[in-house]
Amino acid sequence: MTLRDFELQIPLGRITGLRNDGDGTRVIALHGWLDNAASFVPLASHLSGIQLAAPDLPGHGGSAHLAPGAEYTSGVAVNAVLDIADALGWQTFSLLGHSMGAGIASLVAASVPERVQRLVVIEALGGLAETVERTADRWREAIAAARALPGKKLRVFADLVAPVRARMQANQLSEPAARLLVERGVRAVEGGYVWSSDPRLTLPTPQRLSEPQLARLVAGIACPTTVVYADPPQAYFPEPLRSQRAHLLPDGRLHVIVGTHHLHMEDPVAVVDVIGDFLRG
Repeated sequence: MTLRDFELQIPLGRITGLRNDGDGTRVIALHGWLDNAASFVPLASHLSGIQLAAPDLPGHGGSAHLAPGAEYTSGVAVNAVLDIADALGWQTFSLLGHSMGAGIASLVAASVPERVQRLVVIEALGGLAETVERTADRWREAIAAARALPGKKLRVFADLVAPVRARMQANQLSEPAARLLVERGVRAVEGGYVWSSDPRLTLPTPQRLSEPQLARLVAGIACPTTVVYADPPQAYFPEPLRSQRAHLLPDGRLHVIVGTHHLHMEDPVAVVDVIGDFLRG
Protein backbone atom coordinates (compact mmCIF):
# COMPACT_ATOMS: atom_id res chain seq x y z
CA MET A 1 0.00 0.00 0.00
CA THR A 2 1.41 3.38 -1.05
CA LEU A 3 0.41 6.46 0.93
CA ARG A 4 0.12 9.97 -0.45
CA ASP A 5 -0.36 13.33 1.22
CA PHE A 6 -3.84 14.75 1.55
CA GLU A 7 -5.35 17.90 3.00
CA LEU A 8 -8.87 18.83 4.03
CA GLN A 9 -10.69 21.49 6.00
CA ILE A 10 -12.70 20.90 9.16
CA PRO A 11 -14.25 23.52 11.48
CA LEU A 12 -11.07 23.97 13.54
CA GLY A 13 -8.89 24.42 10.44
CA ARG A 14 -6.57 22.57 8.08
CA ILE A 15 -5.94 18.86 8.54
CA THR A 16 -3.05 17.19 6.71
CA GLY A 17 -2.36 13.50 6.52
CA LEU A 18 -1.50 10.42 4.49
CA ARG A 19 -3.90 8.12 2.67
CA ASN A 20 -3.97 5.48 -0.04
CA ASP A 21 -6.08 5.23 -3.18
CA GLY A 22 -7.34 1.70 -2.58
CA ASP A 23 -10.76 0.19 -2.16
CA GLY A 24 -12.20 -1.82 0.68
CA THR A 25 -12.90 -1.13 4.34
CA ARG A 26 -12.66 2.54 5.29
CA VAL A 27 -10.16 2.95 8.14
CA ILE A 28 -9.12 6.13 9.96
CA ALA A 29 -5.74 5.70 11.69
CA LEU A 30 -4.97 7.88 14.71
CA HIS A 31 -1.38 8.34 15.85
CA GLY A 32 0.07 8.81 19.31
CA TRP A 33 0.98 11.87 21.35
CA LEU A 34 3.51 14.12 19.59
CA ASP A 35 3.67 11.64 16.69
CA ASN A 36 2.03 12.19 13.31
CA ALA A 37 0.59 10.35 10.31
CA ALA A 38 4.01 8.88 9.44
CA SER A 39 3.48 6.56 12.41
CA PHE A 40 1.49 4.30 10.07
CA VAL A 41 3.85 4.25 7.08
CA PRO A 42 5.59 0.96 8.07
CA LEU A 43 2.25 -0.73 8.82
CA ALA A 44 0.60 0.48 5.60
CA SER A 45 3.23 -1.20 3.43
CA HIS A 46 1.98 -4.57 4.73
CA LEU A 47 -1.77 -3.85 4.73
CA SER A 48 -4.07 -4.49 1.78
CA GLY A 49 -7.76 -4.40 1.03
CA ILE A 50 -8.55 -1.23 2.97
CA GLN A 51 -8.95 2.48 2.37
CA LEU A 52 -6.61 4.04 4.93
CA ALA A 53 -6.66 7.69 5.97
CA ALA A 54 -4.11 8.69 8.61
CA PRO A 55 -4.54 12.34 9.60
CA ASP A 56 -2.12 14.47 11.52
CA LEU A 57 -4.30 15.14 14.56
CA PRO A 58 -4.88 18.81 15.47
CA GLY A 59 -1.67 20.40 16.71
CA HIS A 60 0.49 17.65 15.18
CA GLY A 61 2.43 17.34 11.93
CA GLY A 62 1.16 19.85 9.37
CA SER A 63 -2.33 20.20 10.82
CA ALA A 64 -3.70 23.39 12.34
CA HIS A 65 -3.12 24.30 15.95
CA LEU A 66 -6.10 25.19 18.08
CA ALA A 67 -6.97 28.88 18.36
CA PRO A 68 -5.29 30.94 21.09
CA GLY A 69 -6.88 30.26 24.45
CA ALA A 70 -8.30 26.88 23.42
CA GLU A 71 -7.31 23.63 25.14
CA TYR A 72 -6.59 20.15 23.80
CA THR A 73 -9.21 17.96 25.45
CA SER A 74 -10.67 14.52 24.74
CA GLY A 75 -13.90 16.10 23.54
CA VAL A 76 -12.04 18.29 21.05
CA ALA A 77 -10.17 15.24 19.75
CA VAL A 78 -13.32 13.11 19.35
CA ASN A 79 -15.14 15.85 17.44
CA ALA A 80 -12.09 16.44 15.25
CA VAL A 81 -12.08 12.75 14.24
CA LEU A 82 -15.78 12.91 13.41
CA ASP A 83 -15.24 16.11 11.42
CA ILE A 84 -12.43 14.37 9.50
CA ALA A 85 -14.74 11.43 8.72
CA ASP A 86 -17.42 13.87 7.53
CA ALA A 87 -14.92 15.71 5.34
CA LEU A 88 -13.87 12.37 3.82
CA GLY A 89 -17.53 11.58 3.14
CA TRP A 90 -17.41 8.52 5.40
CA GLN A 91 -20.61 8.04 7.38
CA THR A 92 -19.35 4.72 8.74
CA PHE A 93 -15.74 3.63 9.17
CA SER A 94 -13.35 1.55 11.23
CA LEU A 95 -10.70 2.98 13.55
CA LEU A 96 -7.05 2.07 14.07
CA GLY A 97 -5.27 3.86 16.89
CA HIS A 98 -1.89 3.82 18.59
CA SER A 99 -1.26 5.06 22.15
CA MET A 100 -3.03 8.44 22.52
CA GLY A 101 -4.74 7.73 19.19
CA ALA A 102 -5.98 4.43 20.60
CA GLY A 103 -7.45 6.27 23.57
CA ILE A 104 -9.19 8.74 21.25
CA ALA A 105 -10.42 5.92 19.02
CA SER A 106 -11.87 4.18 22.08
CA LEU A 107 -13.82 7.31 23.00
CA VAL A 108 -15.09 7.76 19.44
CA ALA A 109 -16.29 4.15 19.32
CA ALA A 110 -18.08 4.52 22.67
CA SER A 111 -19.59 7.90 21.72
CA VAL A 112 -20.98 7.12 18.25
CA PRO A 113 -21.45 3.34 18.03
CA GLU A 114 -23.64 3.71 14.98
CA ARG A 115 -20.70 5.05 12.96
CA VAL A 116 -17.79 2.81 14.02
CA GLN A 117 -17.76 -0.65 12.43
CA ARG A 118 -14.54 -2.10 13.86
CA LEU A 119 -11.87 -0.91 16.26
CA VAL A 120 -8.16 -1.77 16.55
CA VAL A 121 -6.26 -0.25 19.46
CA ILE A 122 -2.51 -0.60 19.93
CA GLU A 123 -0.92 0.10 23.31
CA ALA A 124 -3.93 1.84 24.89
CA LEU A 125 -7.62 1.34 25.57
CA GLY A 126 -9.81 4.05 27.04
CA GLY A 127 -7.44 6.64 28.46
CA LEU A 128 -5.27 7.54 31.42
CA ALA A 129 -7.18 7.67 34.72
CA GLU A 130 -6.76 9.86 37.76
CA THR A 131 -7.70 9.24 41.35
CA VAL A 132 -10.18 11.47 43.16
CA GLU A 133 -7.52 12.19 45.78
CA ARG A 134 -5.27 13.87 43.18
CA THR A 135 -7.94 16.26 41.87
CA ALA A 136 -6.64 19.45 43.49
CA ASP A 137 -2.99 18.61 42.81
CA ARG A 138 -3.73 17.96 39.15
CA TRP A 139 -5.50 21.30 38.76
CA ARG A 140 -2.63 23.15 40.44
CA GLU A 141 -0.02 21.47 38.25
CA ALA A 142 -1.99 22.06 35.04
CA ILE A 143 -2.73 25.72 35.67
CA ALA A 144 0.86 26.46 36.73
CA ALA A 145 2.21 24.82 33.57
CA ALA A 146 -0.25 26.69 31.34
CA ARG A 147 0.64 30.05 32.87
CA ALA A 148 4.37 29.40 32.39
CA LEU A 149 4.22 28.21 28.77
CA PRO A 150 3.91 31.57 26.91
CA GLY A 151 7.40 32.61 28.01
CA LYS A 152 9.13 29.58 26.56
CA LYS A 153 10.90 29.70 23.19
CA LEU A 154 11.11 26.87 20.68
CA ARG A 155 14.52 25.24 20.39
CA VAL A 156 16.05 25.58 16.94
CA PHE A 157 17.94 22.53 15.63
CA ALA A 158 20.66 23.13 13.04
CA ASP A 159 19.83 19.78 11.40
CA LEU A 160 17.76 16.68 12.10
CA VAL A 161 20.44 14.70 13.91
CA ALA A 162 19.53 15.93 17.41
CA PRO A 163 15.73 15.58 17.10
CA VAL A 164 16.09 12.09 15.61
CA ARG A 165 18.38 11.09 18.47
CA ALA A 166 15.94 12.58 20.98
CA ARG A 167 13.04 10.53 19.62
CA MET A 168 15.16 7.38 19.60
CA GLN A 169 16.06 7.84 23.26
CA ALA A 170 12.65 8.95 24.47
CA ASN A 171 10.63 6.24 22.73
CA GLN A 172 13.02 3.30 22.23
CA LEU A 173 12.78 3.86 18.48
CA SER A 174 15.14 2.68 15.79
CA GLU A 175 16.75 5.37 13.66
CA PRO A 176 14.51 4.74 10.60
CA ALA A 177 11.30 4.91 12.69
CA ALA A 178 12.43 8.01 14.54
CA ARG A 179 13.39 9.71 11.28
CA LEU A 180 9.95 9.04 9.77
CA LEU A 181 8.29 10.84 12.67
CA VAL A 182 10.82 13.66 12.86
CA GLU A 183 10.79 14.52 9.15
CA ARG A 184 7.02 15.00 9.31
CA GLY A 185 7.14 16.59 12.75
CA VAL A 186 9.40 19.59 12.15
CA ARG A 187 9.20 22.80 10.14
CA ALA A 188 12.00 24.85 8.66
CA VAL A 189 12.89 28.21 10.22
CA GLU A 190 15.84 30.55 9.97
CA GLY A 191 18.83 28.65 11.27
CA GLY A 192 17.37 25.16 11.01
CA TYR A 193 14.25 23.39 12.28
CA VAL A 194 11.75 23.50 15.13
CA TRP A 195 9.10 21.00 16.19
CA SER A 196 5.88 21.71 14.30
CA SER A 197 3.63 20.39 17.07
CA ASP A 198 1.72 22.85 19.25
CA PRO A 199 3.65 23.40 22.51
CA ARG A 200 0.32 23.31 24.36
CA LEU A 201 0.20 19.57 23.69
CA THR A 202 2.87 19.15 26.37
CA LEU A 203 0.66 20.68 29.07
CA PRO A 204 -0.95 18.37 31.63
CA THR A 205 -4.73 18.31 31.42
CA PRO A 206 -6.51 19.51 34.57
CA GLN A 207 -9.20 16.86 34.22
CA ARG A 208 -9.04 13.09 33.80
CA LEU A 209 -11.73 10.48 34.21
CA SER A 210 -11.63 8.04 37.09
CA GLU A 211 -10.99 4.35 36.51
CA PRO A 212 -14.68 3.44 37.09
CA GLN A 213 -15.71 6.02 34.48
CA LEU A 214 -13.21 4.69 31.96
CA ALA A 215 -14.39 1.15 32.65
CA ARG A 216 -17.93 2.18 31.78
CA LEU A 217 -16.71 3.77 28.53
CA VAL A 218 -14.77 0.68 27.50
CA ALA A 219 -17.76 -1.52 28.33
CA GLY A 220 -19.82 0.76 26.08
CA ILE A 221 -17.76 -0.02 22.95
CA ALA A 222 -20.22 -2.13 20.96
CA CYS A 223 -18.23 -2.85 17.80
CA PRO A 224 -15.85 -5.81 17.36
CA THR A 225 -12.51 -4.75 18.83
CA THR A 226 -8.96 -6.05 18.62
CA VAL A 227 -6.49 -4.95 21.29
CA VAL A 228 -2.74 -5.21 20.73
CA TYR A 229 -0.34 -4.70 23.62
CA ALA A 230 3.46 -4.82 23.66
CA ASP A 231 5.35 -6.89 26.20
CA PRO A 232 6.78 -5.50 28.45
CA PRO A 233 3.98 -3.03 29.30
CA GLN A 234 4.42 0.71 29.75
CA ALA A 235 4.73 1.95 33.33
CA TYR A 236 1.70 4.22 32.95
CA PHE A 237 -0.51 1.37 31.67
CA PRO A 238 0.66 -1.67 33.66
CA GLU A 239 -0.61 -5.15 34.23
CA PRO A 240 -3.10 -6.22 35.39
CA LEU A 241 -4.89 -2.92 34.59
CA ARG A 242 -4.46 -3.09 30.83
CA SER A 243 -5.72 -6.68 30.59
CA GLN A 244 -8.62 -5.88 32.89
CA ARG A 245 -9.65 -3.07 30.54
CA ALA A 246 -9.52 -5.39 27.53
CA HIS A 247 -11.74 -7.96 29.27
CA LEU A 248 -14.46 -5.30 29.69
CA LEU A 249 -15.06 -5.18 25.93
CA PRO A 250 -18.36 -6.78 24.92
CA ASP A 251 -16.79 -8.11 21.70
CA GLY A 252 -13.05 -7.99 22.18
CA ARG A 253 -9.95 -10.03 21.48
CA LEU A 254 -6.53 -9.42 23.00
CA HIS A 255 -3.08 -10.05 21.50
CA VAL A 256 0.22 -9.47 23.30
CA ILE A 257 3.36 -9.17 21.16
CA VAL A 258 6.94 -8.92 22.43
CA GLY A 259 8.18 -5.48 21.49
CA THR A 260 8.36 -1.80 22.35
CA HIS A 261 5.66 0.86 22.58
CA HIS A 262 5.90 1.64 18.83
CA LEU A 263 5.73 -2.03 17.84
CA HIS A 264 3.49 -1.15 14.87
CA MET A 265 6.48 0.72 13.42
CA GLU A 266 9.24 -1.62 14.54
CA ASP A 267 7.51 -4.96 13.87
CA PRO A 268 4.68 -4.16 11.44
CA VAL A 269 4.49 -7.72 10.03
CA ALA A 270 3.68 -9.17 13.46
CA VAL A 271 1.00 -6.53 14.01
CA VAL A 272 -0.54 -6.99 10.56
CA ASP A 273 -0.73 -10.73 11.22
CA VAL A 274 -3.25 -10.09 14.01
CA ILE A 275 -5.13 -7.05 12.65
CA GLY A 276 -5.11 -7.36 8.84
CA ASP A 277 -7.93 -9.88 8.36
CA PHE A 278 -9.87 -8.30 11.24
CA LEU A 279 -9.84 -4.84 9.64
CA ARG A 280 -10.90 -6.23 6.28
CA GLY A 281 -13.89 -7.80 8.03
